[in-house]
Amino acid sequence: MTAPVRNSEWRVIARHAGTVLVGQLAVMAFGVCDTIVAGRYDEGALAALAVGSAIFISVYVSLMGVLQALLPVWAELHGGQRTAEVGRSVRQSLYLCGLAVVLGMAIMLNPDALMRWTGVPDAMQQEVGRYLFVLAFGLPPALLFRLFGTLNQSLGKPQLVTWLQAASLVLKVPLSVWLCFGGAGMPALGLVGCGWATLIVNWSMLLCAMWLLRNASFYREYNFWQKLEPPDWRQLGQFLRLGGPAGLAVLVEITSYTLMALFIARLGTAAAAAHQIASNLVGVAYMVPMSLSIATSARVSFWLGAGDPLLARRACRKGFTLMIGMGLLLGLLMVLLRGWLGGVYSGDAKVAALAAVLLCAASAYHMADAVQTMCVYVLRCYRVTVAPLVIYCALLWGVGLGGSYLLAYRGLGPWEAMQSPLAYWLMSAAALWLTALLFVFLLWRAIKPPRRAQPVPG
Repeated sequence: MTAPVRNSEWRVIARHAGTVLVGQLAVMAFGVCDTIVAGRYDEGALAALAVGSAIFISVYVSLMGVLQALLPVWAELHGGQRTAEVGRSVRQSLYLCGLAVVLGMAIMLNPDALMRWTGVPDAMQQEVGRYLFVLAFGLPPALLFRLFGTLNQSLGKPQLVTWLQAASLVLKVPLSVWLCFGGAGMPALGLVGCGWATLIVNWSMLLCAMWLLRNASFYREYNFWQKLEPPDWRQLGQFLRLGGPAGLAVLVEITSYTLMALFIARLGTAAAAAHQIASNLVGVAYMVPMSLSIATSARVSFWLGAGDPLLARRACRKGFTLMIGMGLLLGLLMVLLRGWLGGVYSGDAKVAALAAVLLCAASAYHMADAVQTMCVYVLRCYRVTVAPLVIYCALLWGVGLGGSYLLAYRGLGPWEAMQSPLAYWLMSAAALWLTALLFVFLLWRAIKPPRRAQPVPG
């Protein structure tokens, strides 16, 4: 393989990842905006946001994982130049997306049992319920837009998605401020106002995406706008075999992260608010390895579909190198800027100081998160989905979440109960590092070339 070809792979992955990153950061800015707006509104709104966003993210990201797992399917079809099959496969995916919408809305419209189980204070539950009620009706456009994004990423054309996501931020920020604080005849809605802003923006993005699919010349060869075929149970079964374990794995991963907010809520509003700041910054940083992972997995699947496993392995190595460098850089920035970052989010000195402490542990969490994210995305290209799910369950739920609860409230081995959100970040980081190491081993097993049979001596 010549140097120009090798260097072009670097450029393709970096350019694709950079484009995806801009769009994902725009979406994450929704959460940053709401966190800052709610924090400035009052401490109680910020604490309720920590719980409400934890439930919403758990539902949305888990279901998004099912749809995102379709990326290697469409990337392989694209690599094999089977354009007609791409269009039919996308139409079949609408059945899967519809099922995800029904399931997600059912959970978000009935969060009371989950809040009682995790010990969310009664005073907070009503505000969280109102917030989630509004967001439930923003879930259908969010998941359909994610399907649009996954399609574009699989085809190596994420630019349109990024432009829509970036443009939506221009609408989201003023809407959140206006609806939360009120003005110009609008009463102050508090946290629920941020939810209404998200709902309006989600539907706007979906309408724009549908218009593009209908009118942009790039999509014409795929013939997306044909009559919807009856369910193809064979293909839907393939989707579920890939997306089911992937979605469950994302569910375990994300709930091991988001359930922290619900358990931490019992420590009071200051602890919940500080955790929300650290959680939000880790979520923003996560967009970098996720974007690199999407770009890398798209290239790996493209080359596998084109019948070139050697170039698929090389794409994987190049993506991994970029991810490690960016993970170390962002982890270091979290530590160096921890005091300033806490002050940006909250004017409460106690909340800002606790958030600065949490960010030290959060930096270690992020670096492990970067490694395991790249591994799990590329493993899906090789159809390895069950083993990551088992590892997630054992380590992230068992060691991470279970160990965190013990260390925070009951004590763990020689350590007494910390009664601090720091216990959750320390144990979760440790569990994530163990997960990352096991995933590296799985990925090495998946991508290594098969041994050639030794000739039998004559």
